[in-house]
Amino acid sequence: MKTNHSFYIDLAVYILLAVALAVQTSCGKSSEGDKASADKNSKSIFAMNTYVTVTAYGDNAENALISAEDKIKSLESMWSVTDENSEIYAINHSEGQSAEVSAETAELLDFSLEMHERTDGAFDISLYPVLTAWGFTTEEYRVPGDEELAQLLGNTGVEKILLNDRTVQVPAGMQIDLGAVGKGYAGDLVAEDLKKNGVESALIDLGGNIQTVGTKPDGGNWKVGIRSPFGEGNFAVLEIGECAVVTSGGYERYFVQDGKTYWHILDPETGKPAESGIASVSVIGSEGRLCDALSTSLFVMGLDKAAELWKNSDDFEMIIVTSEGEIYITEGIEDDFSLSENFSEPKVSVIRR
Repeated sequence: MKTNHSFYIDLAVYILLAVALAVQTSCGKSSEGDKASADKNSKSIFAMNTYVTVTAYGDNAENALISAEDKIKSLESMWSVTDENSEIYAINHSEGQSAEVSAETAELLDFSLEMHERTDGAFDISLYPVLTAWGFTTEEYRVPGDEELAQLLGNTGVEKILLNDRTVQVPAGMQIDLGAVGKGYAGDLVAEDLKKNGVESALIDLGGNIQTVGTKPDGGNWKVGIRSPFGEGNFAVLEIGECAVVTSGGYERYFVQDGKTYWHILDPETGKPAESGIASVSVIGSEGRLCDALSTSLFVMGLDKAAELWKNSDDFEMIIVTSEGEIYITEGIEDDFSLSENFSEPKVSVIRR
């Protein structure tokens, strides 16, 4: 049985910094002047089950990073599924009773309900027991039977979650998990915290979820490598300004049994790994929480439905790699996307409105 436990570390090394143009539609381009001489400070911690690195520039960077670390640890303590003192743990063990949560948790839950509706159910935060049955939360991997999955799916359903201001109620037997959106929202909140502490240039890497504040300290924009879902290395480079870039793929967490590969991105309808013909999805937008939620949802939806959702939206761009190695990008990033030297053969198709 083969597993992939080091993908977060792998993703972190693919972040490249260089002078570039900003993404045209989803991300704003800063007009900051020359900050090449700004002080650089960096802090790395293990939180939210991944390695988090925040790099900030400027006179206030050192103090801002202390505040950012406190923010990340605070969010982790609220959203952990296994910490008995967390708000999510309290919800999952409330036996159908109401639970009071913080403003941040209430906001994220409200957003998750909205994303469930927007994606026609492809985004679902109520699948934690199903993920556990497959072993993706424990690393004790197995293939559950259809009868077991049907029973577990009976306790899912985001529409059953009741949220009233800061009071949340889920049915007895249901367990929620914000793992598919929590890192993205953490990136949003950390970026906001850095700005409040006077930072105008920063890069936040939450286990491969990338979020930036402003431009590079020299006034240029950031360059981000997009990992190939079929092996080591970046297949493309994306040039962005102040932006979030989140990638989801079957290569991130998986196991192989009897010659078949099972990955952690589940189809909420079947409770089984989504088989949509997609190998990876990268989403680019101004909100980390949106990019995080959509990267998972679009993987489940497949190319055609993903393209349809994009055409009816104006708040994100995307890069899709199919299981056959085809590459699709949306027109808003056409001028900011380039294949890496070692991946120059695949044809890139542009999705247009």
